[in-house]
Amino acid sequence: MCIKEITTKRNFNLKMSNTELVAAVLPIQEHWLPLSNLDLLLPPLDVGVIFCYQNLISVTTKLEFGSTVRILKASLAETLVSYYAFAGEIVQNLAGEPEVLCNNSGVNFTEAFADVELKEINFYNPDESIEGNLVPKKKHGVLAVQVTQLKCGGLVVGCAFDHRVADAYSANLFLVSWSELAQSKPLTQLPSFRKSFLFPRHPGYYDDSIDGLYVPIPTIPLIKPETLNPNDQAISRIYYVTGEKINHLQSLANRDQKSTKFQRSKLESFSAFLWKTIACGIKETSNSKNFRFGIIVDGRTRLSNGDDNQEKLLKGYFGNVLSIPFGNKKIEELKEKSLSWVANAIHEIIEKAVTREHFLGLIDWVEAHRPEPAVTKIYATDDDGPAVVVSSGQQFPAREIDFGWGEPVFWSYHFPWAGKSGYVMPMPSPKGNGDWIIYMHLMKWQLELIETSASHVFKPVTANYLNLM
Repeated sequence: MCIKEITTKRNFNLKMSNTELVAAVLPIQEHWLPLSNLDLLLPPLDVGVIFCYQNLISVTTKLEFGSTVRILKASLAETLVSYYAFAGEIVQNLAGEPEVLCNNSGVNFTEAFADVELKEINFYNPDESIEGNLVPKKKHGVLAVQVTQLKCGGLVVGCAFDHRVADAYSANLFLVSWSELAQSKPLTQLPSFRKSFLFPRHPGYYDDSIDGLYVPIPTIPLIKPETLNPNDQAISRIYYVTGEKINHLQSLANRDQKSTKFQRSKLESFSAFLWKTIACGIKETSNSKNFRFGIIVDGRTRLSNGDDNQEKLLKGYFGNVLSIPFGNKKIEELKEKSLSWVANAIHEIIEKAVTREHFLGLIDWVEAHRPEPAVTKIYATDDDGPAVVVSSGQQFPAREIDFGWGEPVFWSYHFPWAGKSGYVMPMPSPKGNGDWIIYMHLMKWQLELIETSASHVFKPVTANYLNLM
C-alpha cells in the first residue's frame, strides 16, 4: 500500500468567524510560576487534541452553534480560575529559563465553520484534515482553543497547549474539569501547582544511567522539510487496531515466557510488534545498523512510593512528570529474534524508569546542569539510526469530555513535531470494545513499511469504523 503524498491541502473550506481572548472569570493575582526541573526537559513544542461531536441539532438539547460557543466560553472562563497557568504566558527569567507569568492574559478562542460533514473528514490523514484546520495554531500564551461548526451540525473542539507547562495527564485534568463546569458539576479533581514535589535534593545524586538517557543541548535540532528527501519526511496517520489483534499480539509476546510472573502487558506487546515490524522492513543496504525505541513513563505513582497521602496529592499535580527511557538494538537482531524477545527488551526499557529513585535522580541531574537546557537523547540525536517513542494514552478520559451534548464520537491527540524521532500514541477507541486508536507521526518510509507488512493489524480510521455513516 502506498502512502499518499504529503500535502497541506484540505478537502474542505474553513472560515474563521471570530477570535477573542477568554480570561479567568475571577481576578488572578499576577505572579511567576517557575517550571519544575522535569518541565525544563521539554523543548518549546505545542501538543494538539481534538474532540468531535455529532449533530447537536438532533440531540435532545437541540443546541445552536451560538449556544454551544457561549457555554464553552463561560465554562472555560470558570475553569481558568483553577487552571490559571493556562491563562498565562511563557517568559524568560534572568537565568534565561522559561517560566509562566500568571497574569490572566487569557486564552485565544476561535470560532470557525467548515463546509464539510463529520463523516467526510479524513481522520486517517490528520496532516490534511486536522493540522492547521481543526487544531488551532497557538500564537499567544499557553493554550489556544478552536470550536469548529460542521455543515452537518456537528462540532469539533480543538486545543493546542505548550508542552513545557503541561503533559497529557495535566491536559486531561483540565479538559475533564472544563466539561464538568460546562454542565455545572463540581470538580472531581482540583489541580495542584505545588512544585515542591519535584524539588531537587541537597546534596543531589543521580545514577550514571541518566547520562545515557538525557543530554544538555543548546537547542533541539528540528527538521527543515525542504532539506529532506520526501521519504525522510515525517507525516501523521491515525489507525485503529482491534482488541482481538491486541490480545493476539500479547499472546505472541508471552509465548516464550517461562512464568506468568513475566507476562508482558498489552502496551509492551504492541510496542514490541511495532519495533520489530519497522526493523524487518529496513533493507540490509541501509546505512542504519541500530534502532532506538523509547517508552514514555509517568512518574506520579512512582514518586508517591506507596504513600497514600502523597499519591492523592500527586494525582492532581499539574505539570510534566515524565521520563523517556529508551533502548538501542541492532536492526538485524530485531529481525532475527522472536516477538517475545523484543517484548522482553521493551520491558527492560520501562524497568529503567519505574522507580522513585529514577525520577528523583532525574530531577537532581537537571539541577546539576542548569541553566543549560537539556532533552532526552532519543529526541536530540539522529546519528544512530531510526528512533521511535511510544506514549500510552490508554488512560485518556475522552468519554468524560462531555460539555452537555453527549460524548465525543471521535478523539485524538495530534503531535506533528519537527524532530526525526517518531511519536506514537495509542488511545482507547470510541467504540469502547477494547479497540485502540493509534496516532502515529513517523517517517514516511516507516509508515509505508507498516502499511505494507502490517495492514492486517493497522487499519485506517474511517467514517464507517466510527459509525458516522
